Amino acid sequence: MAADRYVAYVGTYTHENSVGIHVYDIDMEKGRLTERSVAPINNPSNVVVSHSGKFLYAIEDEGVAAFSIDENGDLTKINSAWIGGMRACYVEIDSQDRYLFLAGYHDGRVTMMKLNEDGSVQGIADGIFHQGIGKSSVEKRLDPRVTCTKLTPDEKYLCAVDWGLHQIKIYEVDYANGKLILNDILRCPFNSYPRRIRFSKDARFAYVLEEAINVLDVYTYRVGENGPEFEKIQDISVLSTHDSIASSSALEFSDDGKYLYASIDGLNEVAVIKVNNEVGTVELESNTRVSGDYPKSICMLPDNKTLVVLNHDSNEIRTFTVDHEKKCCLMKNPPIKVDKPNSIQIHKLV
Repeated sequence: MAADRYVAYVGTYTHENSVGIHVYDIDMEKGRLTERSVAPINNPSNVVVSHSGKFLYAIEDEGVAAFSIDENGDLTKINSAWIGGMRACYVEIDSQDRYLFLAGYHDGRVTMMKLNEDGSVQGIADGIFHQGIGKSSVEKRLDPRVTCTKLTPDEKYLCAVDWGLHQIKIYEVDYANGKLILNDILRCPFNSYPRRIRFSKDARFAYVLEEAINVLDVYTYRVGENGPEFEKIQDISVLSTHDSIASSSALEFSDDGKYLYASIDGLNEVAVIKVNNEVGTVELESNTRVSGDYPKSICMLPDNKTLVVLNHDSNEIRTFTVDHEKKCCLMKNPPIKVDKPNSIQIHKLV
């Protein structure tokens, strides 16, 4: 039986030398990425692959772009669509590939985009601008900055993480009519600046990374009579030592759901966080320096032992072997040079 084949899609800023989305073949045994092609696009800061495995969607300056994926993982652009506001920073897709959900950092907008069966983007279904808080000259104004849009595990609701408002707005998703209806608001600590939300594989727990205070919040999650219910059960620091210049950036699960990984700017570290899958609680296992600047995005390969780190400011991708017994990460391969890497998506070829 032939081994599974994987590719990595890396979105980059293109205002220097990069021209778009870099496609890498993955040698899973060696944890090595080898570039195979580049798909031209302006500033693809975040990418997502459809659940069918046939299409990729990327944020671009013009809005959002659709690409077809061939048998080798190479990309061919299908079309682009305006999103009704300023450029987005994050894109989510539902499991039936009906809609995209985009987060707008620059304008505080959440946008729902309709998809066609041929993979192209049809256009805007719904869009909501979050409103700022604060009215008087002595009261600090909070401006909306949406940094993440993540569907709940049942996909009935969308969590819109608002970094600027220190909130997570929870919308009911009306798929039939293409609408978002505000259901509730999860309020984070003031000045915590929430960045990412992730759910456990069994859908019982939610994890929120707070950028400014470098804290991971743990919530139980269930759907009650009136909608989603979050109950906070724990918060831990993701830092091995307190440092005022540190700020947390990315949060991702390992493929087996047993570990979370958080990248920390300023300290240029990745935190390895062990998850108790029975009760949802976590403990900080280790922190590793990434030998580069600004680890803006990270991921674990499906082997559950190779960590991939995108060092945005030092223009490189690095890989590490995670050793849970020794509680450390060891650099695995020479760095891969690429300008301003922002996001990474691993895709199993069909």
